[in-house]
Amino acid sequence: MKIAAILQPAVALMVWTMVMWLWMYVTRIPAMNAAKINPDDLANDPTKTLDDLLPASVQWKAHNYNHLHEAPTLFYAVTLLLAVAGYGNGTSATVAWAYVGLRVAHSLVQVTVNKIAVRFVLFALSSVALAALIYHAARVVF
Repeated sequence: MKIAAILQPAVALMVWTMVMWLWMYVTRIPAMNAAKINPDDLANDPTKTLDDLLPASVQWKAHNYNHLHEAPTLFYAVTLLLAVAGYGNGTSATVAWAYVGLRVAHSLVQVTVNKIAVRFVLFALSSVALAALIYHAARVVF
């Protein structure tokens, strides 16, 4: 069975999400220990959050990890749809790789320097790539 090329960038983004998950904990747990934060205290007091208690640069990793569970959910759905429908090669796969590259770049900016203007451009460009994939999928199924 020939695997649609569009599944490769989908798996690549899944791997990147797990990299961000690891990066989040590798930075967050030592920061929590240094700040002597008891997670149970957070669970019992909804007015306290890690955003309030940890340095912003530590939290940027967690914020990005959360972001990788937002718009990318549409990406995963559209890549599977195009693969199953037989349209997961060629231009679709190229656009999917562009999406992944832009999301990885967005992650790296967010977790290192967190420049909003740069993040916005990367997010907007990735959204255009995602919209193109969704448009292609809509043309395929309608």
